[in-house]
Amino acid sequence: MNRLPKHVHDFVDVGGVRVFYRAAGPVDAPPVLLLHGFPSGSHQYRRLMDALGDRFRLIAPDYPGFGFTEAPEGFRYTFEALTDVVDGFVAALGLQRFVLYAFDFGGPVGLRLAARHPERIAGLVLQNANAYEEGLSDLARATIAADEVGELFTEPVTRGQYEGGVPDPRLVDPAGWTLDQHFLDRPGRVRAQTELALDYRGNVAQYPRWQRYLREHRPPALIVWGANDAFFTAAGARAYLRDLPGAGLHLLDTGHFALEDRLPEIAALVEDFLIHRSLFTS
Repeated sequence: MNRLPKHVHDFVDVGGVRVFYRAAGPVDAPPVLLLHGFPSGSHQYRRLMDALGDRFRLIAPDYPGFGFTEAPEGFRYTFEALTDVVDGFVAALGLQRFVLYAFDFGGPVGLRLAARHPERIAGLVLQNANAYEEGLSDLARATIAADEVGELFTEPVTRGQYEGGVPDPRLVDPAGWTLDQHFLDRPGRVRAQTELALDYRGNVAQYPRWQRYLREHRPPALIVWGANDAFFTAAGARAYLRDLPGAGLHLLDTGHFALEDRLPEIAALVEDFLIHRSLFTS
């Protein structure tokens, strides 16, 4: 009988930010850092941790402004600041080399981190984590350019990000978007998310720098992409191949939160990548 990996959760203090994280798997196994997207948190990776945590050390933090992480009053929510906290978190856990799994907001956080410390990256798994202009849909461009966030943090929008583009929404567990909305509705979270939404255009300005990192360092990479994503299109997934011609590319018939309904397929692809293509042993 298969045994699920042991899950733990804990907090680490990083410069006054009390970072919550989940972990699964043997502490001496190859580490994988799982960076979540908007408006989610580390809980989005629970099922992936069940699938892969018997062989790998899987670690998923919540950013400031998300999930259970607690940031001090006056924390300035920018993507650079989120990267600083994740950088400190990685140092606090003593992670010297790891595979980085980046989804959505995990793209701008993770690629900043990788560009700072290319020697730490044993491989990249990129799931709807855009880094190319052509990967931005018209909706994404309009949202990024807007000076107001409108109804971005309401329940219909949160739910729509999970169910949009999914052939069978019955496969999407409502617990995911319900928990996300719970955290969005907590005191101070709208301010945090508004600051990040208005800062997002700075990520687009960073695209050439991240592309240069990819081109110069050529980390092994797996690209798994919900091709029906309303924000980050399949063109953005294909664009990675210009700078990472050896990457594996898999476009899936689903939406933004592809792990929700395509977990078995994605987990198998990630496991194969971690075993055969990443650079844990180099």
